[in-house]
Amino acid sequence: MPDLLVVHEFVGRLFPFDFLKPLFMRQALLGLILLSPITASLGVQVVNLRMAFFSDAISHSAFAGVAIGLIVAIDPHLSAAALAVLIGVGVTVCQRRGRLSSDSVIGVFFSGVVAAGLAAASRERVIARNVQSFLYGDILIIGDTEILFLSGILFATLAFQFFAYDRMLYLGLNPSLARAHGVKVGLCQYIFAALLSLAVIFAVWTVGVFLVTALLVVPAASARNLAHSAGGMFRWAILVSFSSSLAGLFISAQRWAGTATGPTVILVGMIWFGASQLAAVLRGGRIDG
Repeated sequence: MPDLLVVHEFVGRLFPFDFLKPLFMRQALLGLILLSPITASLGVQVVNLRMAFFSDAISHSAFAGVAIGLIVAIDPHLSAAALAVLIGVGVTVCQRRGRLSSDSVIGVFFSGVVAAGLAAASRERVIARNVQSFLYGDILIIGDTEILFLSGILFATLAFQFFAYDRMLYLGLNPSLARAHGVKVGLCQYIFAALLSLAVIFAVWTVGVFLVTALLVVPAASARNLAHSAGGMFRWAILVSFSSSLAGLFISAQRWAGTATGPTVILVGMIWFGASQLAAVLRGGRIDG
């Protein structure tokens, strides 16, 4: 595995704060820097495609994914990510080829992964003892391996957005219209589902199961209130996500706060959303992006 010490030292010089002197804090900051544009950009499409429930189903697969990793003796991060992608693609296949509504398909998968996770937690005491890390997340335990994976996901996400952002806008408006304009709807849906699944499962380790959807939706919702165009919504979402992550980490590291980083990041994002909603109201209308 490549040595990231030089990168960590650069981050320390770029953000010369006392609370970033420990290596684990610089690793946490680097993880948030990488995760923020991933969740922000994908979150724009989650809002446009109304897929918040989808991300919930994926996040709850973390329990079962970790259990599989423990049983077959592989890295739980890898097993959880692999199961998340499998479920994400499976949901997409059932939505495209089945007769059930999207909500029904996601609900079935959601129920299945929750049941599998609870069954695994009751059988594997290691999971039961560490259930709090799933519920609340802990970015402070992120390591260089996770940072490298996030770097790869970020590269893949940015490449996807570069080639498919306009196509996903068509898809959000009307799949038939997108097809008429030559968009390969199935391919876009499968790639998006896979990327979103990976982003969600890594975000679980940051903010926990309960707040994953907020990490995706809150920056995108704030951006929708503030932007005047589709491109503007994309840029605003990244700004809100990035600034919320940095401020959340900074606040949680202060002795007077003493809060977990994940929930603090979301609370800062909620402040952004409140301000954006007020700005939209003062402008006197809804922003349609």
